[in-house]
Amino acid sequence: MMSMDTGMSRNKKLGEFLKSRRSRIQPEQVGLSESYGQRRTPGLRREEVAVLAGVSATYYTWLEQGRELAASREVMQSIANALRLTPEEKSHLFDLWDPNTEHEFLASYSQLEPGWQSIIGQLTHPSFITNERSEILAWNEAVDTNLFNFSSMNMNERLMMRILFLDETLRERMHNWDEFARHSVAVFRTYYDKYPSDPEFTRIVKQLSEESVDFRTIWNLHQVELKQVNRVLLEPTDRADGVVHAYDIYSMNNLNSQSGIHCCIYVPVVM
Repeated sequence: MMSMDTGMSRNKKLGEFLKSRRSRIQPEQVGLSESYGQRRTPGLRREEVAVLAGVSATYYTWLEQGRELAASREVMQSIANALRLTPEEKSHLFDLWDPNTEHEFLASYSQLEPGWQSIIGQLTHPSFITNERSEILAWNEAVDTNLFNFSSMNMNERLMMRILFLDETLRERMHNWDEFARHSVAVFRTYYDKYPSDPEFTRIVKQLSEESVDFRTIWNLHQVELKQVNRVLLEPTDRADGVVHAYDIYSMNNLNSQSGIHCCIYVPVVM
């Protein structure tokens, strides 16, 4: 049975995240090579994490089960250290832990002032504007020619996560698809957990999990990453010459003071 976390409460998401991080750590990494008993599942046991974090095994188990607990910041910091979280993972953990960090996906995040289309239309490099759901809001002609033919799609189809996993031609054209897909899902999960009450995020994840085995597999890894400069290796949309072009992707956030909207600029790399 596939693991699905769509529609989960904040506490359930916190528990799932802790469990996923625990499963990836081998006992030898934290000095537990002499740990007792045969392991039926990969990673540390709950009681081992509890010992490393200085909390009771019952308390840590309840956290993983998503129970309503008022864990202190100090306890969460100890657990983060025990699980050897990266800075990005630690930030994500505290966002899940703190109810005051819950955000609302505003309707304005799916709308764009007309002036922005004119602005990116003047850019030489392929550029498009999207939101944290990965809805494409605007793009320039260079995108249609070199990256993704958004103009040939209807509005409901212009969802970057959907295109990435369900467009087989794109997968053939993108020569580092695996790496790009994993990073994209990790960034998308960060946004997904940022808006736990947004039904559209839930719908997108549910639908993609049903339609794409690859998405479901990567999603269930529970990886989280922040958007960063990323490289993509891509053939042009017409694939006329078979030449693979390299682009570094730069992002500008908070367009017009709207934190949920950003512009992606694909800058050609001289190989």
